[in-house]
Amino acid sequence: MRSWWSLSEELQGGPAVKLSQFSHDEHGKKIKIHFDHGTTTLGFQYQGGVVLAVDSRATGGQFIGKINPIVNKLNNFILPGSQDMKKIVEINDYLLGTLAGGAADCVYWDRVLAKQCRMYELRNRERISVAAASKLMANMVYNYKGMGLSMGMMIAGWDKRGPGLYYVDSEGTRTKGNVFSVGSGSVYAFGVLDSGYNWDLTDDEAYELGRRSIYHATFRDAYSGGIIRGEYTHACWIGEVEE
Repeated sequence: MRSWWSLSEELQGGPAVKLSQFSHDEHGKKIKIHFDHGTTTLGFQYQGGVVLAVDSRATGGQFIGKINPIVNKLNNFILPGSQDMKKIVEINDYLLGTLAGGAADCVYWDRVLAKQCRMYELRNRERISVAAASKLMANMVYNYKGMGLSMGMMIAGWDKRGPGLYYVDSEGTRTKGNVFSVGSGSVYAFGVLDSGYNWDLTDDEAYELGRRSIYHATFRDAYSGGIIRGEYTHACWIGEVEE
């Protein structure tokens, strides 16, 4: 059996090519990795901008996970327990991303996207658009299709064309839309979203709709819970709300 060190060395440089060599066991049988996930994230556009709302519970199968404080110190923040996972990340000052699926996959690829967006800005001397950022993400993860990645994220923000909201997953799917909800509690969140959503919502109505959708999902879905976090983006600023 190959050691972890030899495996990591072989994956460097071309992981999309090399990883396929490790997808079968010694008998040639295909290895299937099963992930149990749970979360509730949502996002929608309205006349005032884009609202994202998420829960904060970290789960692993039937268990509520404990977050390693050492890992979080490396990221310049400390999360004391499983109820405080930050599932909305700032890619840059005008772009937000949500996390659903494998936490490691989502956090890693959001960091890669943040780096690529910054490189685009330096090369072209202008901010990357929401559409281009989501396309970058979809293209990057498509190379790993069928190799065990688990992600379902929303990318939202504001550019010169106005607000934008896209869904991107680990299969390379990229979809533009006005309303999305991702995660095990999304069916419950959609029940509230569908009944209260319209384009002409005021800012306060939009924030309350996002909060209420996550709130009800956490009561119905055992894998969702903790703090409700909401972020909203307008033409030139991003704000955050926690409950």
